[in-house]
Order: sequence, then C-alpha cells, then structure tokens
Amino acid sequence: MKKASLIMDKDFRIGEVDKRIYGSFIEHLGRAVYGGIYEPGHPTADEHGFRRDVIDLVRRLQVPIVRYPGGNFVSGFNWEDSVGPRDKRPRRLDLAWFTTETNEVGLHEFADWAKKAGTEIMYAVNLGTRGPDDARNVVEYANHKSGSYYSDLRIQNGAREPFGIKLWCLGNEMDGPWQMCHRTAYEYGRVANEAAKMMKWVDPSIEVVACGSSSYLLPTFGSWEYEMLNECYENVDYVSLHRYYDNSANRTPDFLARSMDLDEFIKSVVSICDAVRGRKHLKKRLYLSFDEWNVWYHSAQQDKEITKRDKWNRALPLLEDIYNFEDALLVGSMLITFLRNADRVKVACLAQLVNVIAPIMTRNGGGAWAQTIYWPLLHASLYGRGQALRPVVDSPVYDCADYEGVPLVDAAATLDDEGGLTVFAVNRDLQEDLLLQCDLRGFGPLRVTEHIVLHHDDVKAVNTEDHPDNVSPVAGDAGQMDEGRLAVTLPSLSWNVIRLQKK
Repeated sequence: MKKASLIMDKDFRIGEVDKRIYGSFIEHLGRAVYGGIYEPGHPTADEHGFRRDVIDLVRRLQVPIVRYPGGNFVSGFNWEDSVGPRDKRPRRLDLAWFTTETNEVGLHEFADWAKKAGTEIMYAVNLGTRGPDDARNVVEYANHKSGSYYSDLRIQNGAREPFGIKLWCLGNEMDGPWQMCHRTAYEYGRVANEAAKMMKWVDPSIEVVACGSSSYLLPTFGSWEYEMLNECYENVDYVSLHRYYDNSANRTPDFLARSMDLDEFIKSVVSICDAVRGRKHLKKRLYLSFDEWNVWYHSAQQDKEITKRDKWNRALPLLEDIYNFEDALLVGSMLITFLRNADRVKVACLAQLVNVIAPIMTRNGGGAWAQTIYWPLLHASLYGRGQALRPVVDSPVYDCADYEGVPLVDAAATLDDEGGLTVFAVNRDLQEDLLLQCDLRGFGPLRVTEHIVLHHDDVKAVNTEDHPDNVSPVAGDAGQMDEGRLAVTLPSLSWNVIRLQKK
C-alpha cells in the first residue's frame, strides 16, 4: 500500500474560515426557480408555492448565503419588474438565456424563501443595461427603513421591515463579450466605483463585490483586474472570480488535477489586488469572492438543442448536468483549495443550487434528490468551520497532460472553537488505497470520532430519483491513534472527512 504523511499543528493557521465560502447561487435560469425552489401545486409546496422537499435539502447544507438573481440574467434585468402585485408584473424576453421571464418570483418572494431556507441574500445589481442610479435605488428599496420613495414603496408592497441585504454584486462578468452591455475594464471600473459609492451612501453597512475576470483563460485576464481596480479599489470590498471545469476529454487523472489550476488562479488575483494596493499606497486589503464555481459540461449539447427548439419558452430545462462520482471528487478538492486560501477567499458560491448545474435535482411534480456533488459541500459546510490550518503533506505524485507532480493526497484541515480538528482529504489514486500517517501531537490528546468516506467503484456512477443513494457517504476505517499519531486508510479515489476531538 502506498503511504503519505501529514504533519499538523494548531499554529499552522491560515486564517478564520468565513462561513460564506459555503454559499450558493440561484439565477433566473432554467428550472432553478420555476420547478426548482418554486412549484405551486407540488405535493410538498407550502402556501407560497415553495417546495418543502427542496428547502429541507438546502437547510441540511446550512448554506449561509445565496447569490441572486444572476448571473448573465442580471445584465438585462429591471429590478422593478420583480416587485409589486404579481398580476401586474411584466413578462420579459431574457436575452441571456433566450427564454421568457414571468417575474412570478421576485425580490419579496425570494426574501421569504431565503428565510425559510435559513440563508442570506447576496444581491446582484444590473450594471449592463442599467447603471449606478438603479443600483442605489434598489439598495434604498431593500434596506432603508422608511420615509423615502423606494422604502415606502417596499412597505406598500407588503414588507414593512427592510430586507437587510448586506452583500451586493456590482454586475456580472462584465469582461465577457457575451454579456449584455459588455464593457472595457476602464469603463466598468468607473461605473462600479460610482455605483459602489452611491450604494454605500444609502447604506454604509453594506459590502460590494467588483467583477473580476469571468475566466482565467480570457486574453484580458490580469489586465482586466488591474485596470478595473485602479478605478474602484477604494470603494469595493471583494473581487469576484468564476471558474468551471470539465472532463469532456474523459481523462480522470487530468480532471482531478484541476484544483491546482484553481489555486494558481486565486494566487494570481491576490497578487494583482495587492499590486494595485501597493501602487495606491493604501492600507485597505481586498478579499476574493469566488461567486461562481463548479463542474459544468455534461449538458452542453442538450442545451443547444433545447434553446434552438424551445426558444422564448418559460423555464427551459437548461444546464441540467447529471453529476457523477468523479465530479464529486473534484468539487471536494475545490473546497479544499478554498480552505487553503481562507485568508483571502471569504465568499464562494457553488453555481448553482437547484437543477441548474446543481447539487440538488428535482422532477416537476415529482421528487427531489441529492446529486453526487452534494456530499462534499455538505461535509465542508458542517465541519469546515473555525480556523483553517495548513497541513504539511508528503505524498506520492503523478504526472498528467497539464501538470507534473500532482499529489495523490489533496488535504486541508480546520480547528473549531472547542479544539475539534477536521481533516479533509481526497485520494486521487485510481487503483490503490493509501495509508495516511498523520502527526497531530501538537494538539494534545485526541480521539477519532468519525471517518466519513465517499467512494464508488465506477467513476461515472450517478444518483437518480429512483436511486438517490447510489453515490453516498459511508463510515470508513476510523484508523489507529497512538500518542498523537494517526494512521488512516484512504480508499482509492475517495473523499474523506476525518473528525477528531479532545479526549
């Protein structure tokens, strides 16, 4: 059996884990809203039309924040369309996804759903077809108590108390030519700066996220961040990053190494933020909001056919990736990467939450179930709180098409307030189990309370409505603890959560 070693100490601290790195995303796209969180007439629907079975699955994840209402959708969205009496809300053509938006679910309804789901809202403003004036108006509508035009309009529309939205996205992917009213870095930086300034004048307690590169692979990456931040650094709090991975080439070892690309992306953006900070001689430090991330490729051909056939229909079944076991492993490694960069990554939103490239799937009129990627997100959200620790890992490595020296063991750890330690680890080896030898003497006497394993012999295995537990976690070998040293077996191709407490 191959062996790897891991050395950890409570002083190997990276930073406090911001619970918002376990956030998610609901866009008015596909069946995320209509048929996802909202389906009046469904057997589990509540009095407002929200599916209770979906809410239950979301609450289990303890999602702290959900980005809304987009996404590409937001660059053509008029927020005023989504408030007021439902029968008077307009139907709009959505040029992002070539569907028709009915506005049945809007800001008030989503705020109600968020309370039921136990989450907060991260609201995106339209800096595509709209601008700073509309951005400050929606902040006034959502957050100002009363006595102004928009706050009184909110009260008139049924919400006496403010929604209290504290985190706001300044548009979406404005560097992308596919975006409605795509801008240059300078143009966007100026608009973002003015929007942020005015929004914070309305409510000084909010934080705002500026659009970074929507892809590490765009030719403008790097220069976009630098030029944009030159214009708005002083008034923004976070820079966004978006990244999706695919295995269309069907090379599992290469696919599982993609988290190394993710780590490079994060470190590159951090260095650009700090370069602008240095150039401006500022003390203020910017943080990162990785507000779109996931695996995305399974539904690509299907989406082209659906859009061509059913263009301008409502709630088309778009981006409905069916995730397999190897996708769950990469999602686990991406979460590990966020933990290892917890000093700068403070927000992350798995895109998306229901039906659309999502951990939760539903059938209209039928069931709701957890996809394979649900499990690493659940475990990280439940147990990855407290201080992020940087383990020193000595692991066998492998080479693939894009990377050399890929460690077979990918690991991170967290230390909670009660002294409980959690180790997250992925074994990337396709065939062999691996013995992980952990030196944990710096924590004092510990006992293993749980070893959770996600493994399947078939990397292409999926969960379905009829077989929702096909890929699901099981109890692993808790390992042997001897005077602060733990030896635990990581099955081949597996996601592992090892939980320890003080004796």
